[in-house]
Amino acid sequence: MRKTLQGYGVQFNTTSILCDNTSTINLSKNSIIHSRTKHIDVRHHFLKDHVECGDILLEFIDTHYQLADIFTKPLHAEQFCNICKNWGIFTVE
Repeated sequence: MRKTLQGYGVQFNTTSILCDNTSTINLSKNSIIHSRTKHIDVRHHFLKDHVECGDILLEFIDTHYQLADIFTKPLHAEQFCNICKNWGIFTVE
């Protein structure tokens, strides 16, 4: 995606990923692999390598403000409407 955006003239050094899982953020920052984390998938190691290089910055966001939840979780009507408002999809009275 970064290469595609560079083709349009958009330049940036670091990609910020908003994450509501503090364990994921801590594992990406800690270079020590514990016996309890040996089952972690290859995609975590990919992410960890990019965090160490400085290409990706993982930032914490509270679960109630995680906009990606609209695609991944069943939400209560109020939370769904709040996410839609934050995206500017529609306004709910």
